[in-house]
Amino acid sequence: MRGIRGAITVQENSREAILTATRELLERVMEENEVREEELVSIVFTATPDLDQVYPAVAAREMGLQLVPLQCYQEMSVINSLKKCIRVLVYINRDCSLKDIRHVYLEGAKKLRPDLV
Repeated sequence: MRGIRGAITVQENSREAILTATRELLERVMEENEVREEELVSIVFTATPDLDQVYPAVAAREMGLQLVPLQCYQEMSVINSLKKCIRVLVYINRDCSLKDIRHVYLEGAKKLRPDLV
């Protein structure tokens, strides 16, 4: 099993902005890692406390991921941390090297892991 990390920031705390960003993030994670739905074990989302209009997992359901276990949590509130940020940890069943996994950081979240961008 492997985990794929990703994050994206949104411009505003709205249902549409959160769902659009979450879809973009999940699509990129799955594309860049060539993830097939059958490989998905579960997906964990976090959102910063300033994003409270919708659960990010709703975007995954709207994308057709009906059987994959999903969970949403609120990200810790840390002084000077990135605002309006959605993070994801996608667990997949795959036998591969850690170097083969491509983590995805988009928009303002690129500064979280500049070594991976």
